[in-house]
Amino acid sequence: MHYISTRGQAPVRSFSEVLLAGLAEDGGLYVPQTWPTFSDADWRAMRGLSYPALAARVIAPFAAGCLTEADLMKMTTAAYAGFDHPAIVPVTEVEDGLFVKELFHGPTLAFKDMAMQLLGHLFEHVLASRGETLTIVGATSGDTGSAAIEAFANRARINVVILHPEGRTSEVQRRQMTTVKAPNIGNLAIQGTFDDCQDLVKAMFADVVFRRDMHLSAVNSINWARIAAQVAYYVHAALAMGAPDREVSFAVPTGNFGNVLAAWVARQMGLPIRHFAIGSNRNDILSRFLHDNDMSMRAVVPSLSPSMDIQVSSNFERLLFELLDRDADACATMMMDFRKTGRMNIDPDAWRRATALFSGIALDDDGTRAEIRSLYDNSHYLADPHSAIGIAAGRAAREPGVPMIAMATAHPAKFPDAMEAATGLRPALPEHLADLFEREERFRVVENDLGLVEDAVRSLVLSNS
Repeated sequence: MHYISTRGQAPVRSFSEVLLAGLAEDGGLYVPQTWPTFSDADWRAMRGLSYPALAARVIAPFAAGCLTEADLMKMTTAAYAGFDHPAIVPVTEVEDGLFVKELFHGPTLAFKDMAMQLLGHLFEHVLASRGETLTIVGATSGDTGSAAIEAFANRARINVVILHPEGRTSEVQRRQMTTVKAPNIGNLAIQGTFDDCQDLVKAMFADVVFRRDMHLSAVNSINWARIAAQVAYYVHAALAMGAPDREVSFAVPTGNFGNVLAAWVARQMGLPIRHFAIGSNRNDILSRFLHDNDMSMRAVVPSLSPSMDIQVSSNFERLLFELLDRDADACATMMMDFRKTGRMNIDPDAWRRATALFSGIALDDDGTRAEIRSLYDNSHYLADPHSAIGIAAGRAAREPGVPMIAMATAHPAKFPDAMEAATGLRPALPEHLADLFEREERFRVVENDLGLVEDAVRSLVLSNS
C-alpha cells in the first residue's frame, strides 16, 4: 500500500513512512493511493472474530508491504488487553433502532484510546526496526493528549510534547495529561484555542529545520494510522447489526472530522453504510456546511463539550480531496484560500455529493443538557456531553428499518460538573483514576507564539536526551 498527499507535492510513502511522518511535507494529509476493499464473503467471515483479530484484519491492507496481519495481531492483542470491558466496545440500545457503541473503556476513558493504544505499539515496532528515535508533538482539545501520553509514556525511543488550550479543557482532561511524571512527557498550556494549538503543530512541521532536528512526528488524526485504527470499530458495529446483508447508519459527535471520516473509510472499503449523522456543539462549522454550504470560520466558543470546540476541522481535507475527484492542485488551492480568507467556496455539485451521505445538527449548551437529562430520564443511559450530541444527531437522522449506531466517545465521569448540572448525578472516576485530583501537575504555560513554543519543545526534548 502506498500513500499520497491531498496536496500532491509530497513524496509517495509506505505505511511505516506515513506513520512516522504524520503530516505530509507539502502541508497536506496522506491518504491511500487506492482504497482497499473486502467482498461480502470477506465481511461475513469476520463476524466471529475477537475485536483484536478483527482490528488486525481490517488494518492489514493499509499496512501491506510493511506489516503482516500476524504482526498486527500481536499489537492489537496487547493494545486492547487493558480495556475494562470484556467486549472492549460494547453496544447498548437506548431507543427503538437507536444504538450506542461505547468507545471509552480504555485507560483514559475516551475513544482516542482505541487508536492511540495501538499507535504506541506501531511506533515502537517501526522505530526499533530502524534504530531511530523521534519527538511526537500533538494538539489536543481534551482527549487526544491524555490518550497519547498514556500510550507513549516511558517509551525509550519517543519524546511526547502535547499542546492544550489553557483553561479550555475539563479539569479531569487536563489532569490526565499533566499528572503523568514519565521523563519523556511534556505538556504546554497554550494561551489560545485548540485551533491555535493545531496551527502551531502544523507550523512546526512546516519549519523544515526544526522538523528535521527534532525528528518530529504526529499522533493527531492528521496521522493516517489513527484513522486506519478507528475503522475497525465501525466494521465491528456494522457486522453485529447484520452487515453486509443489512445497511446501517452511524452518528458521530465530531470537531476535527477524524472519527466520522473513519466511518466513511469503512464505506469505501465496501461496508453498506447508508448515512453519516454529525453532531456539533456551538462551534458548528460542519453542520453549517452540511445545511447551507457555509464553510466559514467563526470564533471558537467554549462549551460543555470542549473536545469539539474547533472551527478548523483538519480531517475534512481528506473528504474534500475525494469530493474534488482527487484533484490535488484544486484541494491545495482551496485549503490555502480557506486559511487566508476564513471561507471555503465548495462547488455546489461537490456539496450535494457530501449532503447525500452526511447530515448534521448542532446543540448549544442548554440543548446538550436537555439531551443528557432526557436520555437519563427515558432510557436510564448516562451520556457525556459529546456522546449526547452524537445520539441526538442519530435520532434526527434515523430511518425505519436501518439501525442507527451512535458513538459514545467519552466516559461521563470526565465531565462531572456537566453531568451533575443535567441529571443531579456526579459520576465517579474508575478506581485507577480515583486519586487524580490529589496528584501533582506538571505543565508550562506558553504564549501563542511559534518561536516560544519551539523553544519549549526543544528544551523538553533536550532535558530527556
